Amino acid sequence: MSPGKTKSRSFPPISECKSGEYDSIAADLDGTMLLSRSSFPYFMLVAIEAGSLFRGLILLLSLPIVIIAYLFVSEAIGIQILIYISFAGIKIRDIELVSRAVLPRFYAGDVRKDSFEVFDKCKRKVVVTANPIVMVEPFVKDYLGGDKVLGTEIEVNPKTMKATGFVKKPGVLVGDLKRLAILKEFGDESPDLGLGDRTSDHDFMSICKEGYMVHETKSSTTVPIERLKNRIIFHDGRLVQRPTPLNALIIYLWLPFGFMLSIFRVYFNLPLPERFVRYTYEILGIHLTIRGHRPPPPSPGTPGNLYVLNHRTALDPIIIAIALGRKISCVTYSVSRLSRMLSPIPAVALTRDRAADAARMRKLLEKGDLVICPEGTTCREPYLLRFSALFAELSDRIVPVAMNCKQGMFNGTTVRGVKFWDPYFFFMNPRPSYEATFLDRLPEEMTVNGGGKTPIEVANYVQKVIGGVLGFECTELTRKDKYLLLGGNDGKVESINKTKE
Repeated sequence: MSPGKTKSRSFPPISECKSGEYDSIAADLDGTMLLSRSSFPYFMLVAIEAGSLFRGLILLLSLPIVIIAYLFVSEAIGIQILIYISFAGIKIRDIELVSRAVLPRFYAGDVRKDSFEVFDKCKRKVVVTANPIVMVEPFVKDYLGGDKVLGTEIEVNPKTMKATGFVKKPGVLVGDLKRLAILKEFGDESPDLGLGDRTSDHDFMSICKEGYMVHETKSSTTVPIERLKNRIIFHDGRLVQRPTPLNALIIYLWLPFGFMLSIFRVYFNLPLPERFVRYTYEILGIHLTIRGHRPPPPSPGTPGNLYVLNHRTALDPIIIAIALGRKISCVTYSVSRLSRMLSPIPAVALTRDRAADAARMRKLLEKGDLVICPEGTTCREPYLLRFSALFAELSDRIVPVAMNCKQGMFNGTTVRGVKFWDPYFFFMNPRPSYEATFLDRLPEEMTVNGGGKTPIEVANYVQKVIGGVLGFECTELTRKDKYLLLGGNDGKVESINKTKE
């Protein structure tokens, strides 16, 4: 096939694409495979999550310059500005982690249905995009089922392993550079299908056997997330909503007020008795929903109840204390000494030594009630991780509690970020809400000592009961699985610290 320019031609809309299986396809990403034509939100996510809120602000303020360059100078210059501001000076490893841990959730909610259905039927799937390969490749391969991403390659300083903000030759992959990339990838065998959404895509679409335009229409819909190649169970990042220019502007306008509100919400309630906090929460815009029978405090000389929760945020044990109207102890792994000191309820650090931790928790139960989250880490999506069976060996007075929360602007959990700020980010949401549903205490026949069940059987039973109440799916995934995917470590404090070095 000649590398010379081909004569442009018009292309029919994707609605005219015949159903059936094709051998190969080359498809653009923004506006074609994705409903949105703008890649700005994803650059904003990289700027904030791999960089900082300040870098994200610089990117937002630079948007008018980007738009002018994109429309009146060249598409390549506009994208180069986005890349420079978002990437310059950031470690390539941090960009890769954000691309794997943060971006897929936002991409997945924006996949265009008609394009995906055509793309999915093809055997060899190639995405050709102006976006940096490092940014889109994890999503394309893991969730769209793509075989290859042809995109812009960013330049990395080999000494510091940081992005320079510039791109490797031949430059930003737009227009004719997309055509040349397709020629290099496919050789003499043209792709059967070419999908694009703008005039600059005509260059590579012209060398495909069939080409279809993906026009922006009001009737266009997104693919249900469960239709993608993998489920999104784990994800990281502080932002809840996709940071479109309008959303990003709202976030930055809210930030100073949200931060002050968060500080007030935390430290105003900190010295108050738990029985009053439920009402002050409502006054301060934090909605609590408490359901089920709340057991009374244990009688003197009687062991306490073991409250077993699914884990949504670090606030779970505090919400239980507020619901019960009294202080109760909780156990934790990777929380700093400062966080434990500021906790309104006693928080005892565990060591991950099974025997030592079990002995410590038994002593706490002898003194009163105890809260434990056997998942070992939080999960944001409607899934439950595997419950560690250790709690079942400690007591037969087990009370399952189903926890859920809603956050409209910021996520109150993190893998790569500083965990100290988790509660503050939760309270920065304008109207956060929490739900706690107390379930009946486990019947004697479903316990280890009273019913002869194994600890694993008890743990699986409790997980199933809580999952049924919440409508969450039970999984066998663990804390280690989460941290390997999102943080590149096994979740232990020493591993997390080593990864950040």
